[in-house]
Amino acid sequence: MARIVELRSDTFTQPTESMRKAMAAADVGDDVWDEDPTVHRLQQRAAEMVGKEASLFVPSGTMGNLCALLSHTESGEEVLLEIDSHIFQNEVAGASVVGGLQLRPLDTVDGRMQPEQVRRAIREPDIHEPRTGLLCIENTHNRKGGICLNPAQTAALAEVAHAAGFPVHLDGARVFNAAVALEVNVRQLTGPVDSVMFCLSKGLSAPVGSLLAGTAPFIERARRMRKMLGGGMRQAGVLAAAGLISINEMVDRLAEDHRNAHRLAEGLQGLTGVDIDLALVETNMVFGDCRPPLTAREFSQRCQEVGVLLDLASPYRWRMVTHRGVSADDVEFAIAAVRRALDANTPAPLRVAR
Repeated sequence: MARIVELRSDTFTQPTESMRKAMAAADVGDDVWDEDPTVHRLQQRAAEMVGKEASLFVPSGTMGNLCALLSHTESGEEVLLEIDSHIFQNEVAGASVVGGLQLRPLDTVDGRMQPEQVRRAIREPDIHEPRTGLLCIENTHNRKGGICLNPAQTAALAEVAHAAGFPVHLDGARVFNAAVALEVNVRQLTGPVDSVMFCLSKGLSAPVGSLLAGTAPFIERARRMRKMLGGGMRQAGVLAAAGLISINEMVDRLAEDHRNAHRLAEGLQGLTGVDIDLALVETNMVFGDCRPPLTAREFSQRCQEVGVLLDLASPYRWRMVTHRGVSADDVEFAIAAVRRALDANTPAPLRVAR
């Protein structure tokens, strides 16, 4: 069988053997009745890790974010967020369709909103305008290359929102990647915000699930929202058992993914028709830009032919993501294969007779 290096997303991680064994042996109950002991253990441990009173196990990060928005706001309010954030770009307008919320995207260079930028976007009291009800931030920021918000930046944004009287939600799908990259305790990134969602099913390698954390009253409201959205699961302890291993055993190894991503970006530097900014590789993502006439789709097809799978971000932009299923040897294979594929398909320069 031909070798394949899976770099499309860290959602392609497979559960570990210990996760599979824990799932098979999980002590379970009906979680909709709030009677699953393994889910209780996961929720307690998750809340403790991010420094919140309580947490809620949800099927996906998208549902976790939507539960948060619905729980923090009222229909007709406006939510401030970054223009390339996952909530704005990749969650099927759920906040608007289900919550009746208006999303107001703020443009940035690198995914890091500035405090004064947020302050200027806050609505003054006016019957003609929606009321600003929530600020959403993302850490790491996916579409901006997996970049991190540090504790000071997070605290400064939260201070602006709180001074204006509205809460802050952190889409922390990969917040543990940020904590590992910044070499800080994750609580330094989650402490200033009112709620945080993080995923178990990406770099942490669980098969399914995310956690939403916040105050106990907030989580009680979010539990109702989860049920409304169809996210009430029954013997969910089977999944929660894998999640416990994720947060207890899989966080520190994320540093390996970051090293592999940096090596991947370094090894692909100088490809004909492709630009990669090594300074933007902060965690486990490598983004590249194709120079016309080379398109991202054509680049992806060439890579696929030699066993390297990647994701398309735009017509001329692509993404590679390292994870537990990609070893250092896989990275070296991918670098060599992509370089051969691109060089082999690059037209020779025209020779002009003198």
